[in-house]
Amino acid sequence: MKARKVLTLLLILCLAVSMTGCSGKERMMFGTGGTAGTYYAYGGVLAQYMKNYADVRVTAVSTGGSKVNIQSVQDGDFQLGFTQSDVMTYGWEGTRAFENDGPTHDFRVLGCLYAETVQLITMDDDINSVEDLKGKKVSIGEAGSGVYFNALDVLNGAGITLDDINPQYQSFEASKESLKDGNIDAAFIVAGAPTTAITELATTNGVRLVNIDGELRDKITADCPYYAKFQIPAGTYPGQDEPVETITVEATVIVSANADEDTVYNLTAAIFDHIDEITKENAKGAELSLENASQITNVPYHAGAAKYYAEHGIQVRTEE
Repeated sequence: MKARKVLTLLLILCLAVSMTGCSGKERMMFGTGGTAGTYYAYGGVLAQYMKNYADVRVTAVSTGGSKVNIQSVQDGDFQLGFTQSDVMTYGWEGTRAFENDGPTHDFRVLGCLYAETVQLITMDDDINSVEDLKGKKVSIGEAGSGVYFNALDVLNGAGITLDDINPQYQSFEASKESLKDGNIDAAFIVAGAPTTAITELATTNGVRLVNIDGELRDKITADCPYYAKFQIPAGTYPGQDEPVETITVEATVIVSANADEDTVYNLTAAIFDHIDEITKENAKGAELSLENASQITNVPYHAGAAKYYAEHGIQVRTEE
């Protein structure tokens, strides 16, 4: 009788477990970024397509962005993450944002998805160039973030040090609110354009984007080859009547080096087999292409992603 009760309890327990989580699907945590940036909104869309077509329970979560996502993959807390291509390079090589932490090779590239635009925004009529930032309160991103190093590269290119400005270390959302309240004069935001925080500010208060062009841009791209020239088309934001010249890095999805090859193949296919559908849900989908996705050369791709690209005639590096 006692044995029968124990058996019954075990059967009930097994049934409960099967109903609450043992669906057979693999689970993956996908680190995105702040809720006012492009990573978060786009990551939610991609996670849904991965669930639907790769049979993986992908959960997109808001994070501090590129460096946090790389470290979380390293720690095993996340299996997927968005990162700027320049920050990814820092992590792989153990430089700049990773100088104290050292290099990490616990991740691989799944693919580049879209251009991450360096956007310098202001509501101050006296700021019309990067050089005009001298003596101003400028948000340069959270300390150690990808935005922080992008801002340093732009400022250094213009011969400006942090001593020449009053630096503020703020997130996209905090920068938006600080500009709105008049607590800062300008802010660097690095994300796919249009960026939610800038769109909201342009709609409610009006905001201008400052050009990063000419000799300054040439110097930045020569000194830091992970940047490319980029033009933000007119009309990207409310009230933006002219195109804006700037620079860009690439928004890249990384995956744990330990992830199963077939799983990563299916995750890659879930994105690039459904470009048209994804584009209908998020404008960044229009930048999806296999050519763009496979352009990284200094950090290896996951074998699963490489298999997908190879089937479409594209070879990528997979070895360390």
